[in-house]
Amino acid sequence: MTISQLDYRLGGRGVFITGGASGIGAALVRAFVEQGANVTFVDTNRDAGEALLQGLDINRGQQVAFHLLDVTDTKQLQQMITEQDQKLGQLDILINNVGNDSRHDADGVDEHEWKQCMAINLDSAFFASQAAYLVMKQRKQGVIINFSSNMAYIGERNMAGYITAKAGIAGMTKALAKDYGESRVRVNAIVPGWVATQRQLEQWLSPEQEQQLMEKVAIQKRITPEDIAKLALFLTSEDSELITGQCMVIDGGRV
Repeated sequence: MTISQLDYRLGGRGVFITGGASGIGAALVRAFVEQGANVTFVDTNRDAGEALLQGLDINRGQQVAFHLLDVTDTKQLQQMITEQDQKLGQLDILINNVGNDSRHDADGVDEHEWKQCMAINLDSAFFASQAAYLVMKQRKQGVIINFSSNMAYIGERNMAGYITAKAGIAGMTKALAKDYGESRVRVNAIVPGWVATQRQLEQWLSPEQEQQLMEKVAIQKRITPEDIAKLALFLTSEDSELITGQCMVIDGGRV
């Protein structure tokens, strides 16, 4: 079933998505816009963000906006989330999608590179969640989706920083679900396997690598950004109202 055939009754919901200009983020933006949600997405790639915005099929009265933002600027990130609560009518859904899985030799990573990796992949998710919760708790409702990785379960070479951060996301999701549950704000994490985004196909997911991957999974099919977006739609809908504190693996059965 395609995303356009799904109906999770998300029309009019206010959604904030980080890292939304390309890859999984762009698929998330398209999916929520197709559902009729009011969407704000941020990214550091101005050209990709503006191109995505211009290509969206936006309904009359639907609010969709792109903003240039570096999520490692915590003050600006939190301020924008607070502002978008006003502009979207209210903020119902936060999706902490932004990430950077650049490879680094563990022996050669310096302190700056390590801290930058944590700032992008872990810290931004916490501080965005903090800001979103402050507005969500006033209405006793809201959903936060974080992004971990199945690499946090199985490990991989030359990705120590990224994997550490994504393992932290899993723990943070569990903790915030307990902290925020009293206000009926749900917190879950999506845990993808190797998703065939354009960046992955250009830089790392070669035919040889993909063949090796297929030998390790139960369902031998590429994971697409749209597959991830379908799960995000479900986890932010009322159909999942009792699901919180969970790390939902979508990797074809590798873990």
